[in-house]
Amino acid sequence: MTEPRYIKWGSYAVLVVAAVFAVFPAIWVFASSFKVESEVFSTRVELIGPSGITFDNYQFLLSRGDFVQWFINSAIVAIAVTVIGVLLSATAAYGLSRYRFRARGMALYIFLVAQMFPGVILLVPLFRIFADAGLIDHLLALVIAYSTIAIPFSVLMLKAYFDTIPIDLEEAGMVDGLGVFGAFWRIVLPLSVPGIAVTAFYSFITAWNEFMLASAFLVSRSNLTLPVGLGTFTDQFNQPWHILAAASVIITIPVMIFFFLAQRYLISGLQTGGVKG
Repeated sequence: MTEPRYIKWGSYAVLVVAAVFAVFPAIWVFASSFKVESEVFSTRVELIGPSGITFDNYQFLLSRGDFVQWFINSAIVAIAVTVIGVLLSATAAYGLSRYRFRARGMALYIFLVAQMFPGVILLVPLFRIFADAGLIDHLLALVIAYSTIAIPFSVLMLKAYFDTIPIDLEEAGMVDGLGVFGAFWRIVLPLSVPGIAVTAFYSFITAWNEFMLASAFLVSRSNLTLPVGLGTFTDQFNQPWHILAAASVIITIPVMIFFFLAQRYLISGLQTGGVKG
């Protein structure tokens, strides 16, 4: 039985309105990045101001050495966390998927529980650990902290994905002379690209956008990451929203590039990792 036409078109109308509400803030930020300060604070609702489009906000940011350094710091931390997170979570997930040992159930339970703790609970113990280790105001502290946050989810995601790969394929490879590591590297990982893409994207986003831990562990202005560095642009007397809008657009560029390069794998990876377990 087909549904009435008015229900169908009503559903479309609701989806269109929801899409507008979801996309409009991003469009407004993008438009504000090309406006002068007076037009950003204007009460007139217009995407292009009377003075037209200006690139001064972007020129101001890219000409600042500290902003470029913050971008480099964020890129170093995000790339390091992505590589470490994928390597450690892939090997751990493979072991949990393929081997049965006494503490296997407890290990899975620990990874699950680790995701339930909000970052603010980890702030004080991590700060004490890094202070004793002399890592305060070092990017390595962020790499370690973000990896501990990203790995539990990544392990569970990849474990669910590895469960869908028939073990017969690995056994056939071992018959042909591959060892355990060879089967994992040459058979399992190439078949797990969608799941790896999801975990890599999650690890990258976790490290790229995080503010709280970075603001606690980093002190020197030259060591700040982008989210913390941009916070120094505002105070109780100055809120340069036109500059912050341009910075927001620049910050989203690496994430968008990552997403468009991996989007063909992200949907299938999320579907497989989300329904298997």
